[in-house]
Amino acid sequence: MNFIWTLLFMALIGALIGGYTNHLAIKMLFRPHEAKYIGKWRVPFTPGLIPKRRDELAKQLGRTVVEHLLTPETFKRRFFSDDMRRKAELWIQGQLTKHLFESNLTLQQWLTKAGIENIPSLVEDKIDSVIDEQIESLESRFASKTVKELAPEQWQQQADERIPEIVSYMIAKGETYFASEEGRKTVKRLIDDFLSSKGTFGNMIQMFMGESSTIVDRVQPEIQKFLHAPGTFELLANVIRGEWEKLKDRPLNELIGGFDLQPVIKVVKSYVKQELALEKRLDATLQSYWPDGADWTAHNLTPKMTDFIFAQGEIKLEETIQRLKLEEMVEEQVDSFPVQRLEELVLGISRKEFKMITVLGAILGGLIGLVQGGIVYVLNMM
Repeated sequence: MNFIWTLLFMALIGALIGGYTNHLAIKMLFRPHEAKYIGKWRVPFTPGLIPKRRDELAKQLGRTVVEHLLTPETFKRRFFSDDMRRKAELWIQGQLTKHLFESNLTLQQWLTKAGIENIPSLVEDKIDSVIDEQIESLESRFASKTVKELAPEQWQQQADERIPEIVSYMIAKGETYFASEEGRKTVKRLIDDFLSSKGTFGNMIQMFMGESSTIVDRVQPEIQKFLHAPGTFELLANVIRGEWEKLKDRPLNELIGGFDLQPVIKVVKSYVKQELALEKRLDATLQSYWPDGADWTAHNLTPKMTDFIFAQGEIKLEETIQRLKLEEMVEEQVDSFPVQRLEELVLGISRKEFKMITVLGAILGGLIGLVQGGIVYVLNMM
């Protein structure tokens, strides 16, 4: 009977020792949280294993995350897959369609949202400024140059070739005019004015020639003969050609020096603004100007935009990960994480397993106690 009690006692002691030592070993993973000192002497096994090795744990965990968990290849498989590309393209096109092409906002309202106001006034002021600048530039550039320097060679050649046509036209019109009643009246008025201006000499001519009407009857055919004469054509052609050559050698500022350009400029500005009608054009939606915009962007813009974004993302991914310094971030977070909270986290996940380890230690201790009791009994029997 004593043997049985001895075995049971030794088994109980072994179980207590085994269970408690395992429980103590688990606790020593985290406890104590800080080093304990007796004077200047640090108590062995303080702090616990994990608090003591937290710096090494943080570095190793950061290295593991960067080298094996959050690698560039992991991000590429997750964020740059064909499925993700299709989803991104659909999302971008959906946002463009919803917020641009199906929106009731006018162009003016879009500009206001962007912080740009008074666009019509700004544009009209810019038009005035541009026109004024261009006029000033043209004046400063061409004012001192001659017509010959400014006019294209082809234009000058065409003008020279048109001189005979101009002379023929002038002679034909002169013949028609002087043969008409109006031309007769003009000749008579000129003769009367001439004779009256000569005083007594004019009266004498009138006495010999008769009334001015008689003189007109004699002068009018002579004018027609003069116009029909071959030398008249050459005379007029030479005169016009000479004046044209003089005109080509004159500077442009002499020709337009007395011409006020401001009314013309004002009319040009008014015409441009009227044709532009900017306020009316801005008071319309994008859909009214571009009804097929959604379809066009879906086939032409969005796919290229998505491809560009993903291509640039893949190129910059590794550089971005390096700039994020994930290893340092993980290390800093682990270093700043309270050991008590880490202990609660680990025990919350593995509490059952730790209890089983404690129980297993008690069982093994009990079995060892039984074996020791048996050994003691055998030795006593000998």
